[in-house]
Amino acid sequence: MENRSLVTIADHTREKILYLLAMAEQFELHPNRRILDGRVVATLFFEPSTRTRLSFETAANRLGARVIGFADPKVTSGTKGETLKDTIMMVSNYADVIVMRHYLEGAARYASEIAPVPVVNAGDGANQHPSQTMLDLYTIYQTQHRLDNLDIYLVGDLKYGRTVHSLLMAMRHFNPTFHFIAPDELSMPESYKLYCRKMGIQYVEHKDFDAEVIAGADILYMTRVQRERFTDLMEYERVKDRYLLKLDMLRKAKPNMRILHPLPRVNEIEYAIDDDTHAYYFQQARNGLFARQAILCDVLGITLDQVINDNTIIA
Repeated sequence: MENRSLVTIADHTREKILYLLAMAEQFELHPNRRILDGRVVATLFFEPSTRTRLSFETAANRLGARVIGFADPKVTSGTKGETLKDTIMMVSNYADVIVMRHYLEGAARYASEIAPVPVVNAGDGANQHPSQTMLDLYTIYQTQHRLDNLDIYLVGDLKYGRTVHSLLMAMRHFNPTFHFIAPDELSMPESYKLYCRKMGIQYVEHKDFDAEVIAGADILYMTRVQRERFTDLMEYERVKDRYLLKLDMLRKAKPNMRILHPLPRVNEIEYAIDDDTHAYYFQQARNGLFARQAILCDVLGITLDQVINDNTIIA
């Protein structure tokens, strides 16, 4: 049987990405449907989340599915010593698809290999976050009207930032030029730079972060420094305020440039920027609903044609 799980965006071709974006566009036009009526979606969040969990659950609810699961692993049998394998196998008895966030890299891959139902990776450690990438791609296309030949600036935590790792891999199909802006302690891992070289992805590394450096950006992708990834809190304190985006830094920005952020924000984007025309991170978060509706339908075998011709739309 075909494994329809979504573990990493690296598994998707250019054509599959564009196909999912077309499906997301249909859901933006008509988000309320009954196309998943009778299906059960399990959301297993072994790590804290707000946007990802709520948008997946809202996506399922707006499509007519039922949702089960947990947002706090302390209330599960894991506290009694139950293994991840046993949890996944048990939940597979009750659900048609499992959406899982886990603190261990590789947990989603493992779950997808043992589960008899599709597994969607909602973030595994510092590794991958493919559903965030789909909403990022949808947002980039929405704001730039293309995905090809863009200058994308990634700022902040490029070491532990699973969202930037996934975005890097997805954009390999679209001839981007990436600009990595990070302190040495949080620089893009060598494995991902090697991936860029292997795939012919152009990239430039910067230490400075000012109006001149970001003047050429089409997309300025900000990230927070993730305190939860640090074992050494002194190291966190040294780097957490290194790259902060202030309103006066946008004076040379291109008119089409848009600022994205996977959220939550701490202090890396000045609040005054929220009202600037370049800010797009709240709209980006909204797009998570449509992208995740597309993902749920796709892993459950529902096609774009079925979505286009769906007669269960609720006005």
